[in-house]
Amino acid sequence: MKHGIALTMLVVFSAALAQNQVPLKTKLPPPLFVGTPVPIAVPNLEPPIRGKRPDFMVPVGTINLALGKKVTSSDSNPNTGTLDMAVDGDKAGDEGSWVELGPGKQWLQIDLAKPANVYAVLLWHFHSQARVYRDVVVQMSDDANFRSGVSTIFNNDLHNELGQGVGKDLNYVETYQGKLIDAKGAKGRYVRIYSNGNTSNKLNHYIEVEVWGKPA
Repeated sequence: MKHGIALTMLVVFSAALAQNQVPLKTKLPPPLFVGTPVPIAVPNLEPPIRGKRPDFMVPVGTINLALGKKVTSSDSNPNTGTLDMAVDGDKAGDEGSWVELGPGKQWLQIDLAKPANVYAVLLWHFHSQARVYRDVVVQMSDDANFRSGVSTIFNNDLHNELGQGVGKDLNYVETYQGKLIDAKGAKGRYVRIYSNGNTSNKLNHYIEVEVWGKPA
């Protein structure tokens, strides 16, 4: 009898929770190439997405907190573009739509202006050519210097090249759909994204970063 009551309560709770969840809706840019060919032999590579990405559910009221916010970087003098282009809402992959940071290990950081609970990060490095960006790490913190209270929500740095710990997430081929990262409600004011060049060259690019969440 108690088991039956508990099961009923679980079903009711799950239904109520589902009613407070909605699909994340974002406008995708036009695709610039067909398919997702593997550019080179890259270990630990996730299978390509076939068709539209499945809906990702987020709490009602979730918004893109990154749009128009302040952006800083390890490279204060980008080769091409300006840092604010990473949060300007333009996801097109054409020439002039991205900021290009210098070669090797670099990071880009977004100040959300206040602490927030983050449910997803959507990331477009580059999508006019199939390529893999190396050692992608996404972290959150309330410390602008990322010296304390750091939460890592994505890490595919298999060999700890960045010194942020060994990652277990998969490498992935860039596409117009962007990389959707499940942040699982992580809390913080600042979002920092690392990379270490790509399979086409040693540079680091950002077309757009969306941080989907709610103020804490």
